[in-house]
Order: sequence, then C-alpha cells, then structure tokens
Amino acid sequence: MATFAQSVQESPKPLTSYCAFLKEELIPYPGRAALVGRMVLAATLAMLITMTFRLPYGAYCAIYAVAISRESTQITLKTAVTRIASYSLGAIYVLIGATFFVDDPPLRLLWVIGTMFLTFYAMSAMSTFVSAVDIGYLIVLTVPLWDEHISGEQRLEATLWAVFALTISCAIAVVVELFFEATRPGNDLLRSIADRLTSVEAALVCYGTGGAVDQATADKLSRLAMLGTSRLRRTLLTSNYPRDYMEQIGAVVALVGRLVDIAASLTHIGIQIGGDDRQRMRALAASIGSIRAELLSGKAPGAIELKDASEPSGGGVLLLREMEKTVLLIPAVFSGAGSTSELGISPSDDKRTSTLLVPDAFSNLDHVKFGLKGGLAASLCYITYNALAWPGISTAVTTCLLTALSTVGFSRQKQVLRFAGAIVGGFLFGMGAQIVILPYLDSIAGFTVLFIAVSAVGAWFATSSPRLAYFGVQILVAFYLINLQEFREQISLGVARDRVVGILLGLCAMWFVFDQLWGTLASVEIKKVFISNLRWLAEFERQPLSKGGRSAIECSYFLRETINSNFDKVTSLADGLLFEFGPTRQQDLMLRKQIREWQPQLRMLFLTRVTLFKYRLQLTGFELPKRVRASQLEFDGRLAVLLDRMADRMEEEAPPDDHGIEDALERLEKVVRTCCSEYPQQSIAIDLKTFLALSRTAESLVRSLQSQISFPNIGSSAN
Repeated sequence: MATFAQSVQESPKPLTSYCAFLKEELIPYPGRAALVGRMVLAATLAMLITMTFRLPYGAYCAIYAVAISRESTQITLKTAVTRIASYSLGAIYVLIGATFFVDDPPLRLLWVIGTMFLTFYAMSAMSTFVSAVDIGYLIVLTVPLWDEHISGEQRLEATLWAVFALTISCAIAVVVELFFEATRPGNDLLRSIADRLTSVEAALVCYGTGGAVDQATADKLSRLAMLGTSRLRRTLLTSNYPRDYMEQIGAVVALVGRLVDIAASLTHIGIQIGGDDRQRMRALAASIGSIRAELLSGKAPGAIELKDASEPSGGGVLLLREMEKTVLLIPAVFSGAGSTSELGISPSDDKRTSTLLVPDAFSNLDHVKFGLKGGLAASLCYITYNALAWPGISTAVTTCLLTALSTVGFSRQKQVLRFAGAIVGGFLFGMGAQIVILPYLDSIAGFTVLFIAVSAVGAWFATSSPRLAYFGVQILVAFYLINLQEFREQISLGVARDRVVGILLGLCAMWFVFDQLWGTLASVEIKKVFISNLRWLAEFERQPLSKGGRSAIECSYFLRETINSNFDKVTSLADGLLFEFGPTRQQDLMLRKQIREWQPQLRMLFLTRVTLFKYRLQLTGFELPKRVRASQLEFDGRLAVLLDRMADRMEEEAPPDDHGIEDALERLEKVVRTCCSEYPQQSIAIDLKTFLALSRTAESLVRSLQSQISFPNIGSSAN
C-alpha cells in the first residue's frame, strides 16, 4: 500500500500520489460503514447525555466513547472495565497527592514534575500500554484543577466528575456494541472465520474458472495469513462457550488458519491448472461455501464428499490435496472424528501469565530515559501555561502524552498528524461552524445534525490504516473540545485558538526534548528490527526443536506473532523515518528503500515457512517418510544459518557465505525423487512433490535476499 510519506518523497508527481494515497485510505471496505456508524452513534449518545443532564467533561466523554476497542462484545466489555479501573487509580493518585501538596506551591510543582515522570515511565514499563495512557490521561486532565483558585470541595467534585464522565463513555460504548450485536446474526468469532473461508473460496473459484486470482483477493489472503489466528483464539478464550464447544471451535480456527496459509502459498507459486484440477477446485470452493453458511447459521457442518484423486491432472496443483484434506477435517471436528489434540492445537495454548510490568521494567535504562524525556517535555508545558496564566492552552500537556513514542521519526509522524487534525477539526470545522452555522441554530436538534456530520467525517478517517487514522481521531478531539465544553452552542473563537495554540506548544516541547535528549532515530530502529526478524525467522526454520507437540505449538505461536509484530514495526518505522532530517538523510532514505524492497520477500518466505512447519510437526496430511525428514532437517538448518549470516552481515559487514545451501537442496531433491519412484501411484508421491515445490520456493527466496543485501549501499547512520 502506498503511503502519504512515500508519495511525498519518492514520487515524481507528489499531488497525484497524494490523491492516490487518500483514495486508497478512504475507499470503503467490508464493515467500515458499520464501524463508523457505531462510532458516530456512541459519540452522539455521549453528546446528548452530557448536554441534557449538564454533565462536565462532555468532550472527553464523547472522545472516549468512540475509542473503546470493539473486536468483540466480550473484549469491549473487558476493555471498558479495565479503563474504568485505570481512571479510578489515576483519580486516587491525584487525590492523595493533592492532599499532601496542594497548600504548598513549590512542593506541588515538584509533585507535578515527579508525576509527569512516573506517567511516562509507566507508559514504557507497563505491560499494558493502554492502561498506562488511561491513568496518565486522567492525571493530566485533573491536575490543572488543583491550580485553580476554587475551594477544595469544588476541586474534589470536578475530579470525581472527570472519572464519572469517562466511565459514562465506557458504558455507552458497551451499550452500543451490545445493540449492534443483537441486531446482526452470528457473532464476531464466526464472522471472522467466515471471512477467511470466503477469501479462500474466492481464490478457488478464480482458479476453477481458469483465471488468475485477482489482486485484491491475493492481497487479502496474504494479509490474513500474516495476521494468523491469534486474535480469534484470544476472542475464543474470552467467550462464554461450553468447554466442548470451545475445543471444537478452536480446532476449526486452526483448520481455517491452515487453509488460509495454503491458499496464500498457492498464490505465490506458479501453477498450471488442468481440467480435472479445475473441477476439483470448483467442488472444493462449493464445499467451503457450504461449511461457511452452516457455521454462520449456528449449525454443525455436515459431512462432505470430495474426489480423492491419487494425483493431480496435467501439471497439477500440488497444494490442492492438502486443502481437500483440511476441509474434510472441519466437519469431522463436530462429529468427534477430529479434535484439537489431533492438530496439536488447543484454545488454552494462548494462556500466558500476565504481569503489570514488563520483565525488564527495573533493569532497562530505556524506560527511565523515556520517563525523563516525556516528563521534561510535559513539565515544560505545565510551567509555561501557568507562568503565562493561560489555562486554555493546557492541551499542550495532553499533546505530550499522546505523541510520546520511542523513535524520533515515529513520534514526529504522530505529531504532524495531531497538528493537521487539530487544524482541520479546530479551525476548519470548529471555527467554520462557529462563524457560518452555529449563530443560526436555535435548538439541540440542529446542533445534533452538525455533530453527526462532523463525527462521520472524523470517524471515516479514523477507520483508515494506522498511517492516517490518528488524523481522524484528532479531528474529533479538536471539534469536541471546542463544542462540548459548555452546555450551549460555542460561538467564541478564542476557544478554538487556545486549543490549537496548546497543541502547537506541546509539539514544540516534544520536538525539542525528544530530538535532543537520548533521541532514537527511526533509521537505527528499522535496521535493528529487520535484523531481529531475520534472526527470529532463522529460529522458526529450526522449529520444532523438541518432539513435544504442545510445547512446539506454543513456541511456534510465539515466534509467529513476534515475526508478524516486527513486520508491522518495520512498516511503521519506514513511514516515521521520512520525518527525520539531518546530514545522513539521503543515506537513511536509501536504507529505507532497500528494506522496503526486502520486506515483501521476507514476508513470502515466512508464509512458505508456515506451511513447511506443518511437515516438521508431521501433522495429519503433512507426514513425510523418515529419509525425507532427515534431509528436511539438514535443509532447514542450512536456510537458518544463511538467515543468521545475513543478519551478521547487516550488523558487522561479514563476508558472504552460501553455507552449502545448494548441496542441501540437491540432496533433498534426490531423496524425494527416490521416494517418489518407489511409490509412483500412491498419494505420498503427490505430497512429496508439494513439499519439494515449497522447499524450492523457500530456497529461491533466501538466495534472492542474500544476493540483494549489499552493505556499501546502506547508510552509515544506521549502523
């Protein structure tokens, strides 16, 4: 996907590329309109409640009503409860601190500075980033109250109102989610499974009619394969299903994930489709469609019949037999013939010990450095607006909290989006409405129409990819802060001015502190993460190291999710790098260009490895003869060493080393040909051809990466 940053820096026609980027980001996708509708409904309910009952902090109530996670009803409820607990902890901290320091201005200043440090330290050291931000947000929101010249009772009341307003926002989000859940058939888990089955079915239909898979379907399959099934398994764990049904659905999730992996691999391998293969693909697509319909209707899929050809026709689709075996197992799960133990997968595999802090919270100095940087920037803003006696620009502290990220470029990217969103939401929509529309409105009905219109625009942007979503959020934040702070139509232009000036002050403080004090460049981080992914993928090549099915599966989940996470980090860092400037900028841009070229090949290698891993586990339908397994272990070990050597070369500029990969592949091919000649008419020959095709693909990708990684072209600033 093109990005705005890429368009600006790499395209000869920036305006054309920027328009193409916006078109890509704003185009509707399945479920987007419904998500925007839920966000707008939640915000509108928050607005009507706060205006009708004259509740303080109405802007924050509306903001947080659209920010609650909506992966599923259970997760929405869990997130709401967690956030309410975070707000309460933040309020307790503020009240205890105010009790001791409110009457002594110097001590109160020291307490505020210390609080800012602790807030940013918690954002870095707590295992749940969102909880840390929620606690910090409540603190930042209520600390200015204790600087006002009002009675202690009024300060206490205002602090409690802040907690109540944010709690109301969580309740609204849960109610809206429950309403939408009740008005649509099925549930999120089954819909997500059905969505994956639909993508596989679409690819098979394309092949079955003799055509190629369209790019949109191929991209979706790759994206779903990279995403994996971890979110589905987490949703399953938070459900209230009976244990037997949870095990059955857990097995279905694993099987559907396998189908997606194979279908994604199929789109990356050149295939020749014969007439019989086309017929089998159409039959398989029809069977998948039947299973999908029965799952969505709440029925257990009935038994299906598929042609069990001993070998593919013509040139053959080598992965077709594996897909047929996988589809046949789905109804067997509900009939008792299949089980999670047969797959080596169980819903309980995702249960891990959760802790409040990350393991290195007290040993890693980076957490302290992050706390000092964020605390200093926020403290400077706090001192500035108090020295100027300008409380209207207190949004500067909130800006520091919301844009503090680990790298200079990534942080600056978020700052740019926040400022751009504030300009559009504050000046264009906020001031524009104050000048043109609000003076002519005389009822809440008219204001509601305006509110819904602006909320819909902001929510549509907010449901874009992470590269643009924050811009939409800031449109909503700026507009709500202007129009929901008082219980009347806001026509004073000074409010919008103060909000934008406060944001600008916060951005300046963050730019100054984060660039000058222990700044971590995105160019350094992107190289570090890419190298880390090479090493993790090398480790994945060696898995499983033990014969224990459960431990092997757990290790594979960890590796797979880590690699996926690093792929996302590389993409984000590549966008953030474009916001860094300096004498090494051209070298950094060259590094970015190279890593962006290598990343798709590494992704494809990962997808191929996911399927080959099943042969290492000897799962049902992926068994190999003993001789082939021994050659596979040697071949995979050679690939792993090559990936490690590539990582070494990127770190230390070590000399190239092929490490016998060609010899290992030749030996593997020789063993496979021998086994195929011994069983020419049996299904094992087809399985071995499939396995060999995937192994050749993996070897080709590794060799291609090895030939492209050359270090004289990599910027020295990233070393």
